[in-house]
Amino acid sequence: MADPKGFLKINEREVPRHRPVDVRIQDWREVYEDFERGKVAKQASRCMDCGIPFCHNGCPLGNLIPEWNDLVHRHDWGEAIERLHATNNFPEFTGRLCPAPCESACVLGINQPAVTIKNIEVSIIDRAWEEGWVRPQPPKTRTGKKVAVVGSGPAGLAAAQQLTRAGHDVTVYERADRIGGLLRYGIPEFKMEKRHIERRIGQMRAEGTHFRAGVDIGVDISAERLRAEHDAVLLAGGATAWRDLPATGRELDGIHQAMEYLPLANRVQEGDDEAPAISAEGKHVIVIGGGDTGADCVGTAHRQGAASVTQLEIMPKPPVSRPDSQPWPTYPMLYKVTSAHEEGGKRLYSVNTLEFIGDEQGRVKALKLVDVERTDSGFQPVEGTEREIPAQLVTLAMGFVGPQKEGMIEQLGVELDGRGNVVRDADYATSVDGVFCAGDMGRGQSLIVWAIAEGRSAAAGVDRHLSERTSLPTAIPPTERPLV
Repeated sequence: MADPKGFLKINEREVPRHRPVDVRIQDWREVYEDFERGKVAKQASRCMDCGIPFCHNGCPLGNLIPEWNDLVHRHDWGEAIERLHATNNFPEFTGRLCPAPCESACVLGINQPAVTIKNIEVSIIDRAWEEGWVRPQPPKTRTGKKVAVVGSGPAGLAAAQQLTRAGHDVTVYERADRIGGLLRYGIPEFKMEKRHIERRIGQMRAEGTHFRAGVDIGVDISAERLRAEHDAVLLAGGATAWRDLPATGRELDGIHQAMEYLPLANRVQEGDDEAPAISAEGKHVIVIGGGDTGADCVGTAHRQGAASVTQLEIMPKPPVSRPDSQPWPTYPMLYKVTSAHEEGGKRLYSVNTLEFIGDEQGRVKALKLVDVERTDSGFQPVEGTEREIPAQLVTLAMGFVGPQKEGMIEQLGVELDGRGNVVRDADYATSVDGVFCAGDMGRGQSLIVWAIAEGRSAAAGVDRHLSERTSLPTAIPPTERPLV
């Protein structure tokens, strides 16, 4: 611990500022301003190096947070990235996209603002890329075993990198035309520029990982053929079956799932199209769903020039501070103001959509809403609160209900649980010999840190299956850790 009194000397929690709203909504670059490394070091000195670091419990990856905080405070950035990479393959992803449950578990956060763990993490990896410290790590020997990883999101990429470094011949299959999964087409550019993905793919290619985009397993290649051509298969396709809203008028034009809307904006940034096929320009936009995906839709609509943006949530407005029912060090459900919300729009809580109202051309023009109260028997409408609000573009961002069953999963015949997710054991092995599963496809919709943690752990299970032993790190089995 470099400064035992650091948390006493520096009481203020300081993070990078966001670029001015009127500037950033004119482009798609990340919203953050640069943060001086000297300030990062001062923030790192606030870490108490606790005897029992509860931040470890909050982080599914088991990041060695006090260690790299101390190293940053000492300005030993080179060693800091070594400690960070020891548990996390892609800190530039988590440092930008993770909601930081580690900070909710920070001991300092009991009575002071928590340590800025997430910002320190991303500062370490950004410095490492700038200095050329992130290099390929190809294996010294090859096993001759072939592994197929299906899905190129964070779980699949983490598993592929670990297995390649263990000496296996790994091919990542992705049904989209580019590698990255939801990182590529689900996360807007203003939250994470896609150059971060390209750099990692370049590193992984240099290490020996193979990538095949535009290949839909179960359609372009049968599951039987995939198994026959590989010694092990790892399923990491995510929870892509979205939740729908079967209200009257759902068939009207102008109502789209978030994952139908967001990828089109990303494709414009990739240079595929001059303008998105679905645009918010000049329209009254309604986003149904109050989570992070909904916020992504809000920020995208602002940049496309929406006339207005309103986000709806059936749940009550969360509290601003930690309630007694969610004590430290649990991850509390609090009211968040994301960068997208800073940019404008309305947020309505405790409302339910009764009906989509269309015009003569069959396009949506309004929503009929009603306020609701949460009771033991569910959400009950509040009498006399029905009303209409204009809506020319509606995006549904209500989460996902599990993996797609058609195609690969049906052909493999893997066992599913009561929620429709793939059943795994402690080694992430499915009911089909030689087939493993990691990430949201088995866990259900969750956080990026859980995806990477499961990808790393599943890689250890696959390596053990192929080699009878493994030196790859293994996290606690998913059945023994609480969902976040």
